[in-house]
Amino acid sequence: MNVDDINALESEAGVIATLFHNPKFCFLSDSLLPNHFSDKYNQCIYAAIQCLAAKGINTIDPYNILESLGAIDGVCKCADGLTIERLQEFAEMSDVLARSSPEEYKLLAKNVMDAAFRRDAFKALRECEALCFDRSQDEIAKQIYGKIDDVMMDFATVSDIPELKDVIEGIWEEIEARSRGETTAIEFPFPKLNKYVVMEPGEVVCFTAPAKAGKSAMLLTCAHDLISKGKSVLYIDSELSTKLWTVRMIAHITKVPFGRLRAGNYSEDEREKIREAIKFLKSSKIIHVYMPVLDASTMYMAAKKAKHLIDIDVVIVDYLKADSSKDGAYEVYANLGNIADTLKNRIAGDMEICGLTAAQSTDSGKIADSARIARFMSTVVSIIDKTREQIANEETGSTKLLRVTYNRNGAQMRDNEGIDMMFDGSTCSYWQCASQTIAEEPW
Repeated sequence: MNVDDINALESEAGVIATLFHNPKFCFLSDSLLPNHFSDKYNQCIYAAIQCLAAKGINTIDPYNILESLGAIDGVCKCADGLTIERLQEFAEMSDVLARSSPEEYKLLAKNVMDAAFRRDAFKALRECEALCFDRSQDEIAKQIYGKIDDVMMDFATVSDIPELKDVIEGIWEEIEARSRGETTAIEFPFPKLNKYVVMEPGEVVCFTAPAKAGKSAMLLTCAHDLISKGKSVLYIDSELSTKLWTVRMIAHITKVPFGRLRAGNYSEDEREKIREAIKFLKSSKIIHVYMPVLDASTMYMAAKKAKHLIDIDVVIVDYLKADSSKDGAYEVYANLGNIADTLKNRIAGDMEICGLTAAQSTDSGKIADSARIARFMSTVVSIIDKTREQIANEETGSTKLLRVTYNRNGAQMRDNEGIDMMFDGSTCSYWQCASQTIAEEPW
């Protein structure tokens, strides 16, 4: 079979003919690109009409098409065979082939994209086939996932832009469902924080704190709460091996200090608690992946596998940090931005799951390393160490303060607001203080 045999030439001709008469129809199929056409002349004509329509030019004739092609980089070589006479033939044929309704046009565009997808998938599979026969290739599983995923992502586009009248009832029904307690949102184990933000599919909440200030313990506390609620969790860890993380989780659940537990220094009563914790973890839907060097494509592949295995509700990334092998500030900046983009859009967004992560902050409270991290986060919650003076002067006895410093989906806290928290480093545990210094609600 030849890949060129996979085409939809009749539909291509129908699309071009329709656009000769109504170029605005190209806005009905923004995801249809010139390279999706198998015929090189159809590619060129479609690119030219797209360009003309974008400029508001509604007169599509051979002269306008040729002039438009001359202004499009990389198209001229493909368009060498397009003459006034040949374009005139296209225009005359369009009277017969053109469709008049948006629905008919969108069906033609869908056929063209379907054939393009099949061609690209066929090529990618052939490349994967070649990898299987090449014994010199390393990590072929990663390469195969990458090739197939590139094709899937290229064609994973929104096909329609609906009018508000077509979606408003669904939006209102979702709001009504929330009022009845029917929601896909997941609450944090901290009641006051839930007044500001909850975990929602497609959104990512990021905790920030200085180095060694309890970021991992916060994410572990949330992970335990999630699996206690019966949720499925993927935990991608750039800091701890699965063995060490598991010991910390058991310390958190049993409240046996991590140091004693790791050394095997525990009583018979504590041993029974440990056995119960192991039994609970074995019955829970949680996957821990140790990934010392965060990589966007490897993260995405891990999420895809976990989604298939346990249908994950929440992905946790502990934590967003720069790859020490990268040279130069810009490369670090770009790498972190790509990781944050992948977490927010390709994992949380495309897979419709909740995202939870952490990032290191500067002394001033801002996210370190890359401003692009904050750009992709839905909500940023700062973990702040209280001063000795604050601890001494407050009745709560809390040692930490949570402050919602950025929130795309709700209220932010004022400078004098915060949530009083207790932190036990020996068991990697956070909990909200029963009494609060400031009791105001955000709304």
